[in-house]
Amino acid sequence: MPTYIYAITGADHPLPLNGLHGVGDPPSALRTLHTDRLAAVVSDAPDGLRAKRRDVMAHQSVLEALMAGGATLPMRFGLVGPGDDEVTAALDREADAYRERLTELGGHVEYNLKAGRDEDDLLREIMTESDEIRQLNEHTRAQGGHDDRVALGELVSREVAARRQKEAEDIAVRLAEAARRTSHTEPAAQQFLNLSFLVPRTEADSFVAAVQREADRRGDAYSFTLTGPLPPYSFV
Repeated sequence: MPTYIYAITGADHPLPLNGLHGVGDPPSALRTLHTDRLAAVVSDAPDGLRAKRRDVMAHQSVLEALMAGGATLPMRFGLVGPGDDEVTAALDREADAYRERLTELGGHVEYNLKAGRDEDDLLREIMTESDEIRQLNEHTRAQGGHDDRVALGELVSREVAARRQKEAEDIAVRLAEAARRTSHTEPAAQQFLNLSFLVPRTEADSFVAAVQREADRRGDAYSFTLTGPLPPYSFV
């Protein structure tokens, strides 16, 4: 039977699983797989598993219980292995890499920051600062030519993309000092930044304050959405 994997820990890690259950309906029973150096918390993998709130919360509860006891490699929801024997073999085969990552992630949490900017505000800035775009816009309004409109649209689109990338890089640099590592994800259409930060748990309040200062500095035209603390999924 396929094995659902919640997390990997050191072999001596506390495993406070009493009162917890796994994914599925009815909920699956949790169990552990051990090698000399590592342990994995697993359960049977139910058929047709979907990311329902009940199952996502069961997965999250297991991770939170394990992380409270020390370094944990959290697996993303839905990770399934062929069976217990194959999972145990992978723990043995990759023991050095897993132990190294456990050492790196110990005492750390993840925060995810998404940022967007009001499009009208950005376009006003472009029109103010770009002589080329402003002049082409005025010419297009006066002449109304199709080719000019196409050229203007392409020029504005390139400038929007360039400025969004520059702003994302600026924010990443400004906040990097408050984190140990970062991990980029492609932002959604209305955003220019989707960035995860690996932050020492003891410095979480300082990191949140740094994000708030950055948001305040940029003003109401920007939207910052900070989620965390989370298990460090992006750094496993």
